[in-house]
Amino acid sequence: MIQKLKIDIVSDVVCPWCTIGYKRLEKAISELGIEDQVEIEWQPFELNPNMPTEGQNVNEHITEKYGSTPEQQKASKENMTEVGAELGFTFDYFDEMRMVNTFDAHVLLEYAKDFGKQTELKMRLTTSFFSERKDVSQRDILKQALLDVGLNADEGLAKLNNEESRNEVRIKQNYWKDLGVNSVPTIVFNRKSAVTGAQPIDTFKQILSELITEQQAV
Repeated sequence: MIQKLKIDIVSDVVCPWCTIGYKRLEKAISELGIEDQVEIEWQPFELNPNMPTEGQNVNEHITEKYGSTPEQQKASKENMTEVGAELGFTFDYFDEMRMVNTFDAHVLLEYAKDFGKQTELKMRLTTSFFSERKDVSQRDILKQALLDVGLNADEGLAKLNNEESRNEVRIKQNYWKDLGVNSVPTIVFNRKSAVTGAQPIDTFKQILSELITEQQAV
């Protein structure tokens, strides 16, 4: 039995470059035809762990956090929208868009992992936020996302009130932070090597090809 290449993706559901990075990685995997030779696991990282319940206007938030001017933000959003479209993903930025707290989303992603639905739920939540103008910190939105991917919504939502489940996410977040992960996406291969940022498809193809060849030689 061929050992699978383990890929950990440390990311947040409201991180645009995480989405772009994953879509490029997915394309690289598909172009190489190695879907059955890789195993992806999503790891929690909150871009804004102290984000209050009501969230914050995205434009205000980016100005405050990165000091970006309105012109810089506009150019950045246009660039992301264009790159997303090339990869078949819709970024729909709008003036009232709010950055929200994502801790609950991460709890549900842990839950989804047990059913092999983690990637599906991750993309559903990301699409809800970026393409459908939905607040992914709201329980009704989270419930719908669970239903959309065929998970038990009541069981999933019960995890949000379970201290053990919440603590598991905190432990995982701290694990990756302690390893020095401070920007996302960080994509880790076999827990040995990593790349950060939304690398080009060809870069991913090169990394994957080398690692798969290496693995088969063992």
